[in-house]
Amino acid sequence: MPRALITGITGQDGMYLSELLLGKGYEVYGLVRGQNNPKAATLAEELPDVKQLTGDLTDLSSLLRALSTASPDEVYNLGAISYVAYSWQNAHLTTEVTAQGVLNALEAVRLHCGDDLSQVRFYQASSSEMFGRVQEVPQRETTLLWPRSPYGVAKVFGHYMTINYRESYGMHASSGILFNHESPRRGPEFVTRKVTQAVARIALGQQDRITLGNLEARRDWGFAGDYVEAMWRMLQQDEADDYVVATGEAHSIRELLDVAFAHVGVDDWSDKVVQDPAFFRPAEVDELVGDPAKAKERLGWTPTVGFADLVRMMVDSDLEQQRQLLP
Repeated sequence: MPRALITGITGQDGMYLSELLLGKGYEVYGLVRGQNNPKAATLAEELPDVKQLTGDLTDLSSLLRALSTASPDEVYNLGAISYVAYSWQNAHLTTEVTAQGVLNALEAVRLHCGDDLSQVRFYQASSSEMFGRVQEVPQRETTLLWPRSPYGVAKVFGHYMTINYRESYGMHASSGILFNHESPRRGPEFVTRKVTQAVARIALGQQDRITLGNLEARRDWGFAGDYVEAMWRMLQQDEADDYVVATGEAHSIRELLDVAFAHVGVDDWSDKVVQDPAFFRPAEVDELVGDPAKAKERLGWTPTVGFADLVRMMVDSDLEQQRQLLP
């Protein structure tokens, strides 16, 4: 039975990846940060077969203990402070977790393996936010990185540190440069879930409008459940490498609103959306769209859920959740 250790297991990617690996017969261990972490209870309820370990990406000793207990064949480093807007408010903490945490995870694996680095294969969750002020469209593995947020800068550090450990020590360490991927498990602070949750509440008469920032920003949105399949496939390759994981299509926030509101029977949402400069980024990223050709060719990976179906899936989930909250 193969064994996997996942950091950031309580996030949407960690949950979907756990389901995937359990379905493939893995023994799955998850690193959970903090005492009385409220997400730990959700993880235990939804995925009781996952073995939870206490640890922190900023604490190397806790990572070594987790590796000793789990003795994994594969490590998936998904842990990060991943909300981009938060990174401007807390750049130092974002750097400690999202950048330094990757170094700690890599070093822990190196120390755990000793002279035999072939024992463990490592996946690093890189991000399309690394491209920032994009230098070509679409973005691919060779595109110059120009991050436009503390989060993006931290992800660049982790990305290159993963490459460095691969080249310096021969570690089987791969990075997935994942473009925006969403699901009903996405946190409500992210714009996709903020929209679908608000649309559900508006449809049920629970609120009147939603406040957003830049409606013209364009992103390459896919389904998180598809993207974790690409992560797993990377670690099944004979050689480690870096891969863009994306749909190859970009859609604006306006299009997101069009699909979400249309799904609840609203064709004109202009009086239900308010723009507030407070929600604009200090340094905007106007358009991110990935070229997944390498992942398709070498991993045999293709997305299965399109943009409109993804949005409708999320609206339906939020409608069900909001109905359960009604008196």
